[in-house]
Amino acid sequence: MMDRRRFLLTSLASVVAARGAVEGQEPGKLARVGILAPRTRSGAAPFIDAFVHGMRELGWVEGKTVAFEFRFAEGQLDRLADLAAELVHLKVDVILASATPPAVASRNATRTIPIVIAAGADPVALGLVASVTRPGGNITGLAYDVDLQIVTKALELLKEAVPKVRRVAILWNPNNPGHALAVKRIKAGAPRGLQLQFLQARGPDEFETAFAAMARERTEALLVIQDSVFGLNRSRLQEFVSKSRLPAMFGSHEHAELGGLMSYSADLREIFRRAAIYVDKILKGAKPGDLPIEQPTKFELVINLKTAKALGLALPPSLLARADQIIE
Repeated sequence: MMDRRRFLLTSLASVVAARGAVEGQEPGKLARVGILAPRTRSGAAPFIDAFVHGMRELGWVEGKTVAFEFRFAEGQLDRLADLAAELVHLKVDVILASATPPAVASRNATRTIPIVIAAGADPVALGLVASVTRPGGNITGLAYDVDLQIVTKALELLKEAVPKVRRVAILWNPNNPGHALAVKRIKAGAPRGLQLQFLQARGPDEFETAFAAMARERTEALLVIQDSVFGLNRSRLQEFVSKSRLPAMFGSHEHAELGGLMSYSADLREIFRRAAIYVDKILKGAKPGDLPIEQPTKFELVINLKTAKALGLALPPSLLARADQIIE
């Protein structure tokens, strides 16, 4: 009887050990995932929480099977290099880079630790991966907009909301590596008949200069390319937009909820939830270079009807019908 019991216990231990080996994690070892974000902890909370929840759904329990090492740049993109170096020094098993700047900083810090991008710009154009289907190297994940069609689509929607608009300002952050790609795409694919004014802002201290330039050029509408710095300072940015009475299109629903006319973006919570699937696969032994880059399939159009009325805009019924959310 004792021999049979000893046999069963030994067999069970072997199964558990084998399962740990298959999953790429040593039995009893706590997996360590570094999370590098350009925002503050509170600003990134909705997306980070979606990632952590996704990990939990896949069986990873914080403090029991996985530990998260959080690093937040708090809107100061020049801090990302040091924060990425900290995660490399800690020898984390995977780094989740929550946007393009963290992805670039992580790649500069390591060529061996797997990096999963969430909501990044075109990683091929940035030189981060060899191709979308077979990234190679130590990077994979989800590209927010591989072909950068979202920015031109946002501009088209803005033109549809304000049909008579001619002069449109584009606000972008030169410190964000993905923005130069977006500007290039806008220049190549903008709707005909628009006079585009490209204005830079690295932070809130440069908002006033940018809006003064818009006033001089009599800008009629504004497109703000999605950026963590703009999101972190959205209240300040919205003050300028409201004071200038500009119909504005943003890349995050937060801005529309705060008073911007519209926003057009991918579902970021879903992107971060799916990023957990990549991290899970890597922790179980998959090579990041073998995992194809995924693109979002769901996009959300949010319209602030209250703002439209304040601006004296009668939005086309066809546009309102396509909105995923209308704020009244």
